[in-house]
Amino acid sequence: MTNQRVHGSTAPAAPTIAIIGGGIGGLALAQGLHRQGITVEVYERDRTPADRAQGYRVHVNPYGAAALHELLPPHLWKTFLETTGTGAQGFEMLTERMKTLVTVDVAPENDPTQAHHSVSRITLRQVLLNGLDDNVHLGKTFTRYEKRSDGRFVCHFSDGTTALADVIVGADGTNSRVRAQYLPHAQRLDTGIRAIAGKYLLTPESRRRVDARLHRTSAVVLPPAGCGMFVAPHIYDDDSELRVDGIGSTDRDVSTYDNTSSYLLWAFAAVGDRFPADTDLAGLDGPALQDLLVGMIERWHPDLRTLVTEADPDTVTVLPIRMSEPIPRWTPSKVTLLGDAIHAMTPMRGIGANTALRDARVLCRQLASAHRGDAEIITAIDNYEAEMTEYGFDAVRSSQRSATKFVGENRFARAAFKTFLRTVQSCPPLKRKVFAKLGL
Repeated sequence: MTNQRVHGSTAPAAPTIAIIGGGIGGLALAQGLHRQGITVEVYERDRTPADRAQGYRVHVNPYGAAALHELLPPHLWKTFLETTGTGAQGFEMLTERMKTLVTVDVAPENDPTQAHHSVSRITLRQVLLNGLDDNVHLGKTFTRYEKRSDGRFVCHFSDGTTALADVIVGADGTNSRVRAQYLPHAQRLDTGIRAIAGKYLLTPESRRRVDARLHRTSAVVLPPAGCGMFVAPHIYDDDSELRVDGIGSTDRDVSTYDNTSSYLLWAFAAVGDRFPADTDLAGLDGPALQDLLVGMIERWHPDLRTLVTEADPDTVTVLPIRMSEPIPRWTPSKVTLLGDAIHAMTPMRGIGANTALRDARVLCRQLASAHRGDAEIITAIDNYEAEMTEYGFDAVRSSQRSATKFVGENRFARAAFKTFLRTVQSCPPLKRKVFAKLGL
């Protein structure tokens, strides 16, 4: 990877795709375009791959797995499969006292492209960066673009450098500067929900301190009203070995960057006014957030409180939950958007990264079609945006509905929902029918 000025005044001979942002979706697209022989350059504001914590584990669903299989070269797809952790193949819904409401078991899928995977964000980024050293430019904070008279674009960066491109793909996340310039009317909404999340590291001793159900499957905890908690395991085999190529290694010796330890991810969410008044959540450090949350769940099952009290404080953080406002289709051009840059969604369904990977797959197919001469570039981008805005904004709305239910204040509605779940649990044919609609 390079930090030098990326282009001089001479235009490159081959059309160039500039991807602004080196996150999951942008790098997956770069891998796919690179496989197709298309000139692609990625501009990422981070100065090194380990500049910032990459968050918690990612649940890669069949949409995401199929996209990675198609976009990655075979050896990197194999590496992806070899470096995933053991995640849950089903889920359980519990009361705050750990009483079972419903359990859903998902049979392991023999075809990995149709399976669910649990992967560290750090590891996934290592996989996606592999082989793109000459195409990823770090320390490049995008500021704006301008269109030249010949139809090409000049991308401007905060360090004073510029880059030429034939097509710009904004993959620069929820605060996308590409979107702000291209579609200034596309806004993000604050849902009013705040989440506190952390990691409970799993050791032989710590495993014994919490219910074994939490090691085996993802769990959704539903108290009477107003909030909820999600718990998901990310577990590595005890005999797993570090790969010689470094993929799967820990970039920095800090717990937030730990890439080799098994843990339980937990996340508690509630509307803002559920938290103590006059509390600046964003200003609290990990221990203060733990103390605050323990007070809010003091009547919950001791094992759930243990997840919070014994989490590594460095991994505990607060997350404001925001989402994109779906907008009508726009006139296509040689600027387009991908992932959170256009359809940021709440995390309550765990589909944000998978939707970005789906974007990368669809856009790569369309750009490859244009590269082969089968379609005009504008037509290819229009086809991508027609498909992406439909499933992308559907995912935004679906995740919003899930978030609203997750923190719902109506105690009667929550009680009725729990009764429904217990009924489903007691009637296997009904359970199969209900959860078949969810693809489970």
